[in-house]
Amino acid sequence: MKKIQFILMFLPILLASCSMWNQKMNEPSINGTWIPIRQEMAGQELPGSFFQTQKLIIKDSAYVLIAESMDKGSLNYAKGKMDIYGEEGENIGNHFMALYKLEDNFLTIVYNLAGDSYPSDFETQSKETLFLSVFRREE
Repeated sequence: MKKIQFILMFLPILLASCSMWNQKMNEPSINGTWIPIRQEMAGQELPGSFFQTQKLIIKDSAYVLIAESMDKGSLNYAKGKMDIYGEEGENIGNHFMALYKLEDNFLTIVYNLAGDSYPSDFETQSKETLFLSVFRREE
């Protein structure tokens, strides 16, 4: 009887874990090294010289952004939404909320630099806290 109670007590936790794992398994992988090919902020396209030396490396729930300095942190993503947590570098302690989409070998991310909500779409025009970056997967 106690065994059955024990199993019934932990069954919901086990099912929830399996469901979360299955959702993640159905997500296309964004692991890899990503090179920015286009960036804009508040509707203004940034010149290529601004991002030509940048690189974003994603491995599971960790990221490294190489730019003028190096940022490291963790991220969670599913169903087109992303939460980014700065743990080392310029963005230490910051939480950014973003939308993302993966099409072929191109990853588009629009970040809300205020960190107070997810962007509603991939448009940055007239939205001062939104930053968009389009990346190509490095081969």
